[in-house]
Amino acid sequence: METFTILSFVFVLALVAFLTYRKMRGFNRSESKGSYFLGGRSLTGGVIGASLLLTNLSATNFVGMSAQSFSGNMTNMAYEVTSGICLVIIAFLLVPRYLKQGITTIPDFLADRFDPQVKGFVSFLFLISFVFNMIPITLYSGAIAITRMFHIQEIFGISYQTSIWITVWCIGIIGFFYAIVGGLKAVAISDTFNGIGLAIGGLLVPFFGILALGKGHFGAGFHHFISATPEKFNAIGSNTDVVPFGAALTGLILVNFYYWGTDQSIIQRALAAKDLKEGQKGVLLAGFFKVLTPLVVVIPGIIAFQLFGGKTSNPDLMYTQLVNKVLPAPLVGVFAAVMFGSVLSVFNGVINSTATLFALNVYEPLFGKGKTDQEIVRKGKRFGFLLGIISLFIAPLIMYAPEGLFQYVQVVSGFFNVPIFTVIFMGYVTKRVPAIAAKVSLVFFVGTYAILQLIIKPEMSFLYQEAILFVISCVIMLVIGKIKPRKTAYVLPTKNVVDIEPWAHRFEAGGVIIFMVMASYILCSKLGFAGENGLTGMTALAILIAALISFIGVVFFKRRDRKNKAVIESTHEVTIK
Repeated sequence: METFTILSFVFVLALVAFLTYRKMRGFNRSESKGSYFLGGRSLTGGVIGASLLLTNLSATNFVGMSAQSFSGNMTNMAYEVTSGICLVIIAFLLVPRYLKQGITTIPDFLADRFDPQVKGFVSFLFLISFVFNMIPITLYSGAIAITRMFHIQEIFGISYQTSIWITVWCIGIIGFFYAIVGGLKAVAISDTFNGIGLAIGGLLVPFFGILALGKGHFGAGFHHFISATPEKFNAIGSNTDVVPFGAALTGLILVNFYYWGTDQSIIQRALAAKDLKEGQKGVLLAGFFKVLTPLVVVIPGIIAFQLFGGKTSNPDLMYTQLVNKVLPAPLVGVFAAVMFGSVLSVFNGVINSTATLFALNVYEPLFGKGKTDQEIVRKGKRFGFLLGIISLFIAPLIMYAPEGLFQYVQVVSGFFNVPIFTVIFMGYVTKRVPAIAAKVSLVFFVGTYAILQLIIKPEMSFLYQEAILFVISCVIMLVIGKIKPRKTAYVLPTKNVVDIEPWAHRFEAGGVIIFMVMASYILCSKLGFAGENGLTGMTALAILIAALISFIGVVFFKRRDRKNKAVIESTHEVTIK
C-alpha cells in the first residue's frame, strides 16, 4: 500500500512540473521587473482565479480548520464564506483602481497617496508578516500533512518533532527552485494544475468519509452525517465559539478585505492581469469557489468527529488521520502530491512577493540608482531566499502553540492585516488626510493590539478588538486630516498600463456569489441542518428571499451602471462640441 501511495505521489508531482514547463515555453524569461514580478501582466481570469484560490487554500486550511470544526462547530466557515462578499467588492472597487494606477506593489499606492515613509513602514510590516507568520505557518501545516500521510515517524523511527523539522526543510528547499527561478508566471501556472487536483482531492475526502460512516453505502452515511450531530452544523454559534457571528460581520470582514484586497502575496495575481476584464473574472471566480470551500476544509472535521469520537490530544492531526482512514492508498498519494503543491504554491507566492517588495520598495529607492532591472531583480531574489531560510527555522516552533494552528495564524496576523488595510482604506476614501495621520494610525493600531494580546489579554475575541481599533484609527486619521490637511486634494492617477474596460457580466456574477453566501448561512443554522427538524419549508422560504434580494441587487447596480455610462458619454459629447 505504501508503494502505491509513493508512486502516485511522485507521478503527480512530475506531471505538474512537466505541464508547467510546457506552458512556460515561449514565455519571456527575461529578468525585467514586469516579467519576473508580474508575469509580464499576461494572466487571464482562469489562471488568476485558480492561483488566488490555491494560494489561499493550503494545508493550513485543511489541517487547521478541520481541527476547529472537530473541536467545535461550523462557525469557522465564516473565514471562507464571508470572503465571497469581500471578493465581490474588491472586484468592483479595488481591482479597477489598482489596474488604473498600474501599480506593481500595494505600497506603491501608499507612496503616491501619502509619502515614501508610509510606503516603507507598510513594506516593513508586510515583510515581517511573511517571515514570522505566512511562510512558517504554510511550511508547518504542510509538514503535518506530509509526515502523517506518509508515516514518516514510523518509517524512519524518529520523533514527531524531528519529522516536522525534516519535512519543513525538504518543502522549503524544493519551493526555492520554483519561486527563485520561475517567477510569478511559473507559480501561477503550477497553481492552476494543482488547484484542479486539490479541488478534486478535497471533495473525495468527505465523499469517502461519508461512505465510511455508512459502511460502504453513501445514502446511509449521508443520513447519519446530517442527523448524528446537528449541533456541529451551527455556523451562527455564540460568543464562546471560534468566530462569533457578530465578529464575522465586523472584524473578520476587515481581515478578509485586507487579505484578498491588499495582501501583496495574494493581490499580486490580480495586478498581473492582462486587462481589467480578466482581473475581475479571476477575482469573482475565486469568490465563487471560496463560498464552497467549507465542503473541503470544515466538513471533514465533523466527519472525523463522528468516525473517531471527540477525544484527541491534538485536533490538528485529525484531518490527515481521516485521509489515511478513508482514501484508497493510490488516492492518498495523489492527494498528498496536490497538497504538497498547494504548500509550494503559498511558499512560492510569498517568496516572490517578498522579493518584489524588497526589490521595488526598499532596494530600488535606496540603492537602485543607475542599476539595471536584472540587478534589481537579483537583489530581490537574494533577499527572498534569506527570509525563506529564516522562516525554515521558525516554522517547526509553531507545534508548541497552545491554541492550535489556525487560531495562531489569525491572532498573529492581527499585528499586520487590519492596520495595513486601515491606511489603504482611508487613502482611497479621503482626499486630504495627510501622511502623518497614516503614520500615527499604524503606530497606534499595532502598539495597542500588541498590548491587548501580550499584556491585558481580554476575554473579548481578537476580531472584535480589531474592529474597534479600526474605527478608532479611522477617527484619528480624520481628526488629524481636519486639523492639518494635505495642501492639495489627492487625485488618483491613470497610467493606462492595461485596458480598464470592466467585465460586462460582473454584476450577475457578484449577485450569484452574494446569494450563495446568504444560502450557506441559512443552511448552516437552526433554520437548516442545525435545527431540530433539519430542512423545512422555512428553510426553502428563507433561501427564496435570499435569491430575491440578490436579484434586486443585480438589477439595481446594472441600471446604476448604465446611467453612469450615459452621463459620461453625454459629457464627452458636450466636451467635443
